Amino acid sequence: MAVLSLLSLGVLSGCGIRATTVPVDVGPAPSRVSCKTPTGTPAGTGGVQGIRATVELVCGAQLVGVQRVVPVPEKRPARDVAVLVTQALLEVLQREPSAEEREAGFTTEVPALLAASAPRPGDPQGTVRLSRKPEDLPPVALSQLVCTLAESDAVSSGPGPVVLGGPDADPPRAWECTDAVRSRPEAVPTLGDVVRPSASPAPSPS
Repeated sequence: MAVLSLLSLGVLSGCGIRATTVPVDVGPAPSRVSCKTPTGTPAGTGGVQGIRATVELVCGAQLVGVQRVVPVPEKRPARDVAVLVTQALLEVLQREPSAEEREAGFTTEVPALLAASAPRPGDPQGTVRLSRKPEDLPPVALSQLVCTLAESDAVSSGPGPVVLGGPDADPPRAWECTDAVRSRPEAVPTLGDVVRPSASPAPSPS
């Protein structure tokens, strides 16, 4: 091996290339985002009363949950809770992450001006209507919204799909947050159309 090393040095010298032990600066190594959520008080507090919630942001091409304090009105009709909470969560998702979160690699794809509204007559219980058709949203934004709503007790009654509809009369659809959606938010799946509940039969005359 020593002979080979000496021969190699001789070849290099013969080619006019001087061997050197000085390190060569090839620039910094490619940076990687940490996706570590900041510790301490959840963002969005600011002394405002609200509910603690997990919202899904994008980091490293995946969904990562971060803690937020979501302000909601204290006095609200029980039937409007899901819509109000959905709207509050939407506004949080539309907000740019904090400087510390951006440095860690967090972003959001949920478009501005997207709003939540009450279900239409005949919609299944728990339906939330949006100002845009869910299927017309960017896939990553839809994944963020579906997985965020699936985590909220005020919107979702438990494990299972989230029922979303658009502003028109089209039937709402069921959307599910799975591990596959979290790891590939650009390809959120649907579970198909939600069948409208049939009208209750009129009572027979006695």
